[in-house]
Amino acid sequence: MPTNIAIKENIAQTRERITAAEKKFNRAAGSVSLLAVSKRQPASAILTALEQQQFHFGENYLQEALDKIDALQEQPIIWHYIGAIQSNKTGPIATYFDWVHSVSSLKVAKRLSTQRPKTLSDLNICLQFNVSEEDSKSGTTLEELCTLAADVAALPHIKLRGLMAIPQKTETFEQQRAIFHTVQQAQQHLIDAGHPLDTLSLGMSADLEAAIAEGSTMVRIGTAIFGPRKTAP
Repeated sequence: MPTNIAIKENIAQTRERITAAEKKFNRAAGSVSLLAVSKRQPASAILTALEQQQFHFGENYLQEALDKIDALQEQPIIWHYIGAIQSNKTGPIATYFDWVHSVSSLKVAKRLSTQRPKTLSDLNICLQFNVSEEDSKSGTTLEELCTLAADVAALPHIKLRGLMAIPQKTETFEQQRAIFHTVQQAQQHLIDAGHPLDTLSLGMSADLEAAIAEGSTMVRIGTAIFGPRKTAP
């Protein structure tokens, strides 16, 4: 794991990459936010990132995330759930997270809506779009997207904010852009259909520039900040 100094330097360098991409691709300054992916990282690493005014953190594994949320409950953290969602685990996700990026079925959305505590603000939702149509990844298809968005947007206690995608790895910057463009076009189609979406969760450590070029508003960065992840115990 990187030292505290390395994490701080990595955050600064990642922000510089984001700023440079915003400028290069004519995006408004500050229009792309950084989501630090802290899965398989200890709470101490999150505390170091907090010292750099990094408040948004993404987690993939529910029990690990809940342990960290409990340990850091006094900190001003905005928690994002970005992992696969099992129906029997929607209760804690609805209760302890501020954002969920990986909703790909109406069944899960309904459970999150029902289980969101009424004392909390609406849960921010992104629909996961399986843009590369990979069997190994969760997500809705392009054909299902419009119907799912309309159904999810009608549910109480959650707020549909946009799309999330994890494209298959490609060899060139142009190929990365082409896939991200498909996601951007899908989101624009939903906006044209009357959904006031403002979030496009696209881009990771290896392809954030291409994602920003195609309209990403939130990049999910793990290894470029925290270094290689620990393997599962």
